[in-house]
Parts: sequence; structure tokens; C-alpha cells
Amino acid sequence: MKAFTLLPALPLFFTPVIANTEKAIFLGPPAVNIPQSRPTISDLRLPTLTPLARNTTSLRTKLTPVFPSPQYPDGSSTWLLLDDLTPGQRYEVRVCWAATQPTTFHLTPYPLETVFDSPDLITSLNAYSSTRQPSEPSLLPPSAALLPPNEVQKSLLFLHILAAADFYSSDSSLMKKPPPVDVDIILDPFLLNVLPKSLLPTVCYILVVALAAIFVSGKIVRLLKGLIASSLETSDEKKTQ
Repeated sequence: MKAFTLLPALPLFFTPVIANTEKAIFLGPPAVNIPQSRPTISDLRLPTLTPLARNTTSLRTKLTPVFPSPQYPDGSSTWLLLDDLTPGQRYEVRVCWAATQPTTFHLTPYPLETVFDSPDLITSLNAYSSTRQPSEPSLLPPSAALLPPNEVQKSLLFLHILAAADFYSSDSSLMKKPPPVDVDIILDPFLLNVLPKSLLPTVCYILVVALAAIFVSGKIVRLLKGLIASSLETSDEKKTQ
């Protein structure tokens, strides 16, 4: 009886989570020479994702979408830096957000030279970078001016995210200024360029369940065969009597 009284409370512990995902799959580009003399790419102050550490492969943030317009035909722009990539390595970058916040996202990874050679892209990048600069210019330490200019070779990409609001509301304030969208931006390297690393636990779980099912099913088959054999023997004994 107690088990039945718990049933109405069960839905309280299981809340469905519905989310949307937009992704792009790409290969790490060849390494290029990155000047270390100021100004550098780090001076753009872009959010950065790298596969080097667990806490650098994802970013939880808010993106503010806009409705498509002549000024923003595909939505608002956000720029990230995908750093410390491995040339030829397959990667997947995803944007995940709640389905309760209707938004259309477009993700495009760009090599550095493509952005720097495109007036539209470099203008968009500069506009976004300007919003992330400190209100007061930072002063270089005296020793920084004495460092000789040098270069490092790195494989990296710019990630351009376009966010367009995708809803209609009778609330005029929402139509003028859509609310920010909570998103998770995830950089996921592929294992052997075949399987996203984040899916490895799921694959291992499926393999364990499959092996356990094979083991248990074998025992069940042997048990059934034993029961059938014993019932046949009992039936034969009754016939002989």
C-alpha cells in the first residue's frame, strides 16, 4: 500500500529537460606563426576555449539575440577564440540552450587569415572586441617594453556565433529587446577522429549493459533448458508408471 502512495510524488523527482543544440564540426588548421609583440590576439580579449584542460573546453554565458534586420540580417555577433588545437584533429563545437528561449544560432569557425582578409568579418570582430575592452587602458610593466618581439606556432581558429531571436510576442518590450539566452558553448575533440570525447562514457555504459545482458541472457537460457529437461523427465516417469 505504501508503494502506491508514493506514486503521485514520483513526477516531483523527474523534471523533463528540453534543450536545443547547434553544432559545427571542423578540423584543426595548420599551425601558423603568432606574433607575441603587442598588440597580440590576446588583446582582443575574446572568450577562449581550448582542449588542454577540462575547465577550458566549455563556457557558460549569456548571449543577447536580436531580431533579423537590415543592420543585423543574421542576428547579433559573438566571437570566440578556439586555441591550442591540434592540426588535422577533428573537433565539434556546440551551443546548447533551453527550448523555452526560442533562438536561431549559426556557428562558423574561421581561420585567422580569412577573418583578416574579409572587411565584413574584421569589422564585426573589432566591434565585438571593443565591447570587451577595459574602460581604462592597461599599462604595460616596464619589463614588457624590453622583451624582443618573437613568434610562436599555434593552431587556432576564430568562432563566429550569430544569434537571432525566433519568436513572436504581444509584449512590445520583448519584441524591441529580446532577453539574453543562457547557453553552454562546448569544444569537444574527437577520439581517433571518429567519436566525440564527451560520448565516451555513454559508449562505455552501453558496452557494459550489452555485456551484462549477454551474460544474464546466457544464464537464463541455461536455466530454462534445465527446467524444460526436468519437466520432460518428470513427464516420461509419469508415462512409464
